[in-house]
Amino acid sequence: MDIKKISPRISVSPQIAASDIDAIKAAGFRAIICNRPDGEAADQPTFEEIESAAKTAGLEIAYLPIVAGKVSDQDAADFGNALDTLPGPVLAYCRTGTRSATLWSLSQAATMAPADILSATKAAGYDMGGVVRRIVNGGKTPTTQTDASYDVVIVGAGAGGISVASSLKARKPDLDIAIIDPADIHYYQPGWTLVGGGVFDAQDTAKTMGSLIPKGVHWIKSAVAAFEPKDNAVILDGCRVVGYKRLVVTPGLKLDWNKVEGLVETLGKNGVTSNYRYDLAPYTWQLVKELKEGRALFTQPPMPIKCAGAPQKAMYLSGDHWFRTGVLKDIDIQFMNAGGVLFGVKDYVPALEEYVQKYDATLNFFHNLVAVDGAARTATFEVAKPDTPKERVTVEFDMMHVTPPQTAPDFIRVSPLADAAGWVDVDQATLRHKTYDNIWSLGDVMNAPNAKTAAAARMQAPIVATNLAADIDGKGPQVQYNGYGSCPLTVERGKIVLAEFGYGGALLPSFPKWLLNGTKPTRLAWWLKETALPPIYWKAMLRGREWMVKPEKVTVSS
Repeated sequence: MDIKKISPRISVSPQIAASDIDAIKAAGFRAIICNRPDGEAADQPTFEEIESAAKTAGLEIAYLPIVAGKVSDQDAADFGNALDTLPGPVLAYCRTGTRSATLWSLSQAATMAPADILSATKAAGYDMGGVVRRIVNGGKTPTTQTDASYDVVIVGAGAGGISVASSLKARKPDLDIAIIDPADIHYYQPGWTLVGGGVFDAQDTAKTMGSLIPKGVHWIKSAVAAFEPKDNAVILDGCRVVGYKRLVVTPGLKLDWNKVEGLVETLGKNGVTSNYRYDLAPYTWQLVKELKEGRALFTQPPMPIKCAGAPQKAMYLSGDHWFRTGVLKDIDIQFMNAGGVLFGVKDYVPALEEYVQKYDATLNFFHNLVAVDGAARTATFEVAKPDTPKERVTVEFDMMHVTPPQTAPDFIRVSPLADAAGWVDVDQATLRHKTYDNIWSLGDVMNAPNAKTAAAARMQAPIVATNLAADIDGKGPQVQYNGYGSCPLTVERGKIVLAEFGYGGALLPSFPKWLLNGTKPTRLAWWLKETALPPIYWKAMLRGREWMVKPEKVTVSS
């Protein structure tokens, strides 16, 4: 037997034999559903044989035969009714298990999110791509479709999506482009660190989405439910289908707040905050101003996360305020890092360590936040030091800045576009999908080994636009991505360590060293962060004006 568990209530398997029944019962199953009609194969046991053995063993059994490839809406409803009626857990079987998995998927579609269904079946080894439109349609076969089709469809209207749309329009004004995104507001997320440090006002980091969509680009205000890359289609919530000739995927990351037990319930109160949310960054500054003594925790989850320096930026700006107001001596700063280094590019670490010492912060490596008790003001960490058994420690706090665990969005993780880890699978130089050559990806959701920052997206957008436009003209890739990313580390109010680097940690400074030495804290870098970069973002990057961007040409080996 090859039993695959889909949920606590249902497992599926290929054809079983009467001799398997005792083992099925011993495994804890209380009921069986047969989805295979008798007579499909000469060596196939009849349902009557399986039924007799099941009843002898005291198991309930139901016969819902389905012809391969012909699962009707009524079949799915009948399967759901059987699941509701039979005692669980239930084992359903057919020739390979696919029909049973399909029936379960469709029967649950009205009550489960499509991504959860696809994730459960994918984990069990079954691909539900063939019925994804029906899953998105609540388990029913779509009867009407108001399909639309475009030359280029862009999924996600964040920094990457709007920038690449503008850059494409600049290169090919006649392209019929659509951006899919359900959000009403577009945020300048790099500014939230400075909101949490009392430098920016939160409202200055937000603009209406409609004001930013490039002229001539269609905005489809909807969420994506699934992809059908073999059919060049994107399936939206509500089962609308959008076709494309070329696709750009850039929806950003999912902040998985629920992965930390108790965190959601206490965010924004009990001294628990995060600069990773627009509404919480002002609370960070409020807590920093109010704290006069006690313990302040700053957490960093396992990589990857967007803006890997943001967790310690919050710590430095907070420490700087406490230093300037004379209360630092009464505050115990603890940096709780799930990783094993302060920063991934060693050239910048010495300057950062000087500020760790200035603020008398304690570095706790291999400490991953797993639970929060807001009312008790305690945080629990799983400590996983190398060559040491894992343990859990609970730490009291007066203030805690949390950086949440981060993953690719659910609809990406379960899609055919994803690699085994759930990220969009691209060539790290051309940013073209490794399997589907009419798909590109940029920003935080793709699997190139670069830092996930807005500066990276600023570099990636013209690369994708150039290579996609070249593809339309029948040419190969013209430019390539070197992994550039930038992390302005706000070590104190008025000074920044401007980390700029690419693949493998190679330093990629934008300015000559005599003007701006990125490995040292400088006031010029602060001016860039506070004064220059916001207008560059709003007025240049999002409008297709590719300032401070010089993509490398593709090198052709002889």
